[in-house]
Amino acid sequence: MELDTFLAAAVALLAVPSTADRPEQLRSAVESVLDFVGPGFLVERFESNGKPSALVYADGHDGAPRPEFRVILNGHLDVVPGDPEQFRPRREGDRLYARGAQDMKVSALVQAEVFRELASTLPYPLALQLVADEEVGGRDGTLHQLQQGVTGTFVIIGEHSRLNLVADSKGLAQARLRAVGRGGHGAYPWLGDNAMVKLMNTVARLLTRYPVPTEEVWRTTANLARVETPNRSFNQIPAQAEAWLDIRFPAEDGDLNGRTPEQIAEYLRSFCEPGVTVAVDRVESPHHADHDRSEVKELRQAAQRQGYPAEFLYKHGGSDASYYSGRGIAAVAFGVGGAGQHGPDEYAEITTIVPYYRALKEFLEGLRSNTDD
Repeated sequence: MELDTFLAAAVALLAVPSTADRPEQLRSAVESVLDFVGPGFLVERFESNGKPSALVYADGHDGAPRPEFRVILNGHLDVVPGDPEQFRPRREGDRLYARGAQDMKVSALVQAEVFRELASTLPYPLALQLVADEEVGGRDGTLHQLQQGVTGTFVIIGEHSRLNLVADSKGLAQARLRAVGRGGHGAYPWLGDNAMVKLMNTVARLLTRYPVPTEEVWRTTANLARVETPNRSFNQIPAQAEAWLDIRFPAEDGDLNGRTPEQIAEYLRSFCEPGVTVAVDRVESPHHADHDRSEVKELRQAAQRQGYPAEFLYKHGGSDASYYSGRGIAAVAFGVGGAGQHGPDEYAEITTIVPYYRALKEFLEGLRSNTDD
């Protein structure tokens, strides 16, 4: 890798304001990386709900259908919104500042560099998967491609990790609690049935089961995101109330993992007072890859030979890896270093770019074409 040449390409990509509300810029980011990869590969383009994505792989299958890929390199090119100056990349010492530098355009571009160098030479099919909706859930990128039949054995998602590995990410359940009571004058509470009290008693039971942690812990957490009532008067008993819950759970949680939205709603109803109902809006599976899996071990060893500890990290937020994990496909997050994700001073550590590139290359070149779980 010629670092200065790579950084020039990275700066151009980081200047693209590829946010969810700018579909033309999402498409520009995807096409920019496809141009970076260059000709000589098969490119499948996808689109779902206006969100573009692409799958790139070597043309060596004599007209056969798309193969099951031994490895998929997954990179997302969308970013969260930022001020205009955040789309004017700048280098200060060993830091490259820009929206998306850490999360995760630089890692995605390294994946593209490695892909174009190796994809035609490896004894197994390798894919580069470029998506543009991870920041808004990934359902129109990674999930859409999986629904169209894209599949593989092992996936490396280029999320920032400073060459550590994320083999575990939490799932999520987002739910609404709705309470119904009987209105009345606030001076005569015995004549009414306060919906807000019912709701808060229910929330209290949930938070007793899932107390708010005071430090980082790998367990299920419940965030009370919103509480509201249509009541607008001090002297009125609320007849209705609603609360929003954001629940994050690891694969080890048998109450939530593997459950349907209906089953999760039934579980949450066990905490509810009479008059409180549950509606589950969204459920995403947790992600887990076996730490002793051969590819995981070999990727760690490749990073360690670059001088990095390659420790296991645990991600409390969601990840596109859950879409793979839910289909029995092993996936890990593995990317460059940096800091300031989603903040005004986001940056990538330039010193981690070449080691990341070398670790990916070594891993892919040493990997056997057959699976060895």
